[in-house]
Amino acid sequence: MTATLFERLGGADGIARIVDDIVAAHLSNPVVRTRFENVKDLGHLKKMAREFFGAGSGGPEPYTGREMLETHKGMNISEQEYLAVMDDIVAAMDRNGVGGDAKNDVIAILYSLKGQIIRV
Repeated sequence: MTATLFERLGGADGIARIVDDIVAAHLSNPVVRTRFENVKDLGHLKKMAREFFGAGSGGPEPYTGREMLETHKGMNISEQEYLAVMDDIVAAMDRNGVGGDAKNDVIAILYSLKGQIIRV
């Protein structure tokens, strides 16, 4: 039987490590750092990101956050910022040993959401 994307990402523990690395990368990335430095509750942001990755990859827990369009509306996120975030996500998956197929699946999911994030 083929493993789910959730399983290929390392389950809840693997996703938690990936999310921690993503947020750390965003906080040091000069292109998007200021957006994340101003987040009042990074713990909540990480929880929502873990839920988003978990539910979106076939995990058992539901995503309880807002829809992508609602979350990003009015932020006027640029293409450069979007790509910087994508680069941080790919680097975090690399650091956590995520395989190529799983990484490509995550990238495809994130690109499918691009229109709900950039310049909305």
